Amino acid sequence: MNGWPDKNSIREAQFAGQFYSDDTVKLKKELHDFFVDIDFEGKDESENKLLRAIISPHAGYIYSGKVAAASFNQISENISYRRIFILASSHRFSFEGAAVYCSGNYKTPLGEIALDNKLAKTLVKNSTLFMDYPEAHLNEHSIEVQLPFLQYRLKHKTKIIPIVLGTQNPDTCRKIANELKSCFSKENLFIISTDFSHYPNYEEANRVDEITANAICKNSPEKLLFALKENNLLKINNLATSLCGWTSVLTLLYLTENQSLEYKKLKYLNSGDTGFYSNKRRVVGYWAMAVYEKESPFQVTEEEKKELLQKARVSVETYVQTGKRGAIINSESNGILNEKTGVFVSIYINDELRGCIGGFPQEKTLNELVQKMAVSSACDKRFDPIGKKDLENMELEISVLSPLKKINSIDEIELGKHGIYIKKNFSSGTFLPQVATKTGWDLEEFLGHCSRDKAGIGWEGWKTAEIFTYEAVIFRGIG
Repeated sequence: MNGWPDKNSIREAQFAGQFYSDDTVKLKKELHDFFVDIDFEGKDESENKLLRAIISPHAGYIYSGKVAAASFNQISENISYRRIFILASSHRFSFEGAAVYCSGNYKTPLGEIALDNKLAKTLVKNSTLFMDYPEAHLNEHSIEVQLPFLQYRLKHKTKIIPIVLGTQNPDTCRKIANELKSCFSKENLFIISTDFSHYPNYEEANRVDEITANAICKNSPEKLLFALKENNLLKINNLATSLCGWTSVLTLLYLTENQSLEYKKLKYLNSGDTGFYSNKRRVVGYWAMAVYEKESPFQVTEEEKKELLQKARVSVETYVQTGKRGAIINSESNGILNEKTGVFVSIYINDELRGCIGGFPQEKTLNELVQKMAVSSACDKRFDPIGKKDLENMELEISVLSPLKKINSIDEIELGKHGIYIKKNFSSGTFLPQVATKTGWDLEEFLGHCSRDKAGIGWEGWKTAEIFTYEAVIFRGIG
């Protein structure tokens, strides 16, 4: 294709000055106003839920910017994803498969946004469905217009994988989803770029877009395909499509079906709602939607408790007897041990505490972390070293921690149920839920001791710090 220098060049912004401002200052102001102007319907819903994907429109910002902001507002500003996949359906090319941008970075007026070129090339190498086809990205706006929102919203830079689908075949979408299943994990985010109805009148757009959105919320590829077919049978005047990026949305549904996930409608507008565009005879519809993990009770099964105690004991015994950490023992189950969950391990000798060390999840699974923390607990310098003779009288207490929840008021803390994590700048400290029970402290004592003794920011330091709560499943045994 003409106009494409080489496969290692930066993909320059092609639609700045058309779909959104090409002036950096004006663009930042425009984005700021979109997020400030979010009404109740589109406010952040994800504070206590794990966000897995968003659906966002790709029209000019004067038409769909408010809706796009409602989608991107679900992304926590401070979160750090391993990578972000952006799926869009081509407006210009038709080809069987998906084009992955493999070399160079994307660029907007807000700067470059890095691509995970290594993973992109791996997708192309390992599958005939993915191709290195930069031409499909050159004049495609549907990925580019998402990027300024992403750059403005996220404080931590994250690599992206931009994918343009050229197929119109549902079976190919299913196959693409199968290839991406290993990437659809909690550490990654998927952004699906699509507008909804094209060119019906204002009232018909509202009607048909509601039907399409409701079908998506059923988390069933078949039900979306059925709804799209039924929409066509309605014979709505001027309806060119009821979902222009239907192949991208369908691919997402093939990824999410049969999983414990829920789709949520956040905000709807169409081009007839903007004062700039008063024509309501021919409009385009826009939905902001998000996909979250369904909330479920935080629990650890009896089998998982037994496995964790056994592994903690083997880790301590190996270290005490050899002076070296043993190799990590792989998990025998497919449950919470394979999740990235925090844990504390306490060691008791003749019912006397001799070590207590733990941590919050980062890159390690609970299976790995419990074995690491068990050895660290055996090395707790606050207590006498554990000797070989102590092992026969050793009992372990393990506290598996639920995900952290940021609170806005200390009234949300329930003593005995919630542990607390206090963070201010680079200082932090935590108390497990059982600390309040064992000490008999009231709420202010609980906060004050954690703030002063653990975080090192003074007795009242918690008043100007971030406070998070978590719950813990606590169990004890000899392992």
